[in-house]
Amino acid sequence: MKEIYLTRAGYQRLIEELENLKNVKRRKLSKAIGEARSHGDIGENAEYDAAKEAQGLNEQKIAELELKLSYARIIDDEDIAKDKVLIGATVKLQDLDSGEKIEYMLVSAEEADFDQGKISFMSPIGSSLMNHKENDIVEIKIPAGILKYKILKISR
Repeated sequence: MKEIYLTRAGYQRLIEELENLKNVKRRKLSKAIGEARSHGDIGENAEYDAAKEAQGLNEQKIAELELKLSYARIIDDEDIAKDKVLIGATVKLQDLDSGEKIEYMLVSAEEADFDQGKISFMSPIGSSLMNHKENDIVEIKIPAGILKYKILKISR
């Protein structure tokens, strides 16, 4: 597995999610299995089967998070150029066709959340912006055509 680049906030969010899965959800699922088992024959007990399946999915998610965290590299600790669009940068753009101004933060796929303005640096838009500087004009090929943006500001 390759290194996974995370902001400090993204790393902390994954740690909190892992702790919740291990300490809260694990207990709830164990309790649900115990309750379902008390209803009698587990061979024909759909409640028991569902609880065991949920427990398996929870354990799988725990293993995935532990693996991701073991390969995590916190970008806040890195000496990253501030004059280029790189992972962790917040980029203010102007659409050259509509004049609309938008802002994105480039993050890893694990942290991407379009509703919060966080896009993956590996997405079509993110990868097209990488390594550009302020005032650069960037053409981004998407399925619907080509977007043209001017980079107004890069911040960290």
